[in-house]
Amino acid sequence: MANLALIIAGGSGARMHQSIPKQFLSVNERPVIIYTLEAFQNHADIDAIAVVCIEGWEQVLWAYAKQFNIHKLKYVVPGGKNGQDSIRNGVFELEKYYDPEDIVLIHDSIRPMVSADIISDCIVKTKKFGCAIATIPCAEAMLQTEDGLSSTGSYPRDHLKRTQTPQGFPLGKICDLHRRALERGITNSVASCTLMIEMGEQVHFSMGSEKNIKLTTVDDIDIFKALLLAKRADWLKD
Repeated sequence: MANLALIIAGGSGARMHQSIPKQFLSVNERPVIIYTLEAFQNHADIDAIAVVCIEGWEQVLWAYAKQFNIHKLKYVVPGGKNGQDSIRNGVFELEKYYDPEDIVLIHDSIRPMVSADIISDCIVKTKKFGCAIATIPCAEAMLQTEDGLSSTGSYPRDHLKRTQTPQGFPLGKICDLHRRALERGITNSVASCTLMIEMGEQVHFSMGSEKNIKLTTVDDIDIFKALLLAKRADWLKD
């Protein structure tokens, strides 16, 4: 049974307000996507990597992969018009080469701090439960709002989880999910986990981390730079 990484790098990063896609921004002379790819390249249980890439950047990606020795990168797939479309392109491409029982971990290219433990736990939970969604507890108070300016209601945070990636599935299961979603006219679900729920499926949780941040704004880049330099004090317990 193969374990595959599908890295989603099809977005333009409009919220970052930069001239190049955020997954290709350089931090300490390395593109963000290379930090992400290295996490899967260096994981002993990952057999191959595919990337869904924004149009026009495919050759840049291959060149970076060669420069930084990402030899597990086997496939570069065109991005779609939204996230669901891009993921579908990726899993349908992998379906041509791998078995339905093989495991695919779908991961945002702009989560470069994903750890080996998070990857391992996602694989284990996917094999055990049939899917695994990296999550962390919701520590903040959550307020409902209609106008984005005020609130008169709240959600109990104990009943909420914040989702991250990777999100793991047997390859055949996630391909079938996307086919059924197309038949039902569901074309713009925000994540694989939400698509599962929209299709009436149950999802299971795997390990996440506050450090496994998604680089969406320039503030996130600053946090990422700080995390790269951070070393936990010896006296702090895990």
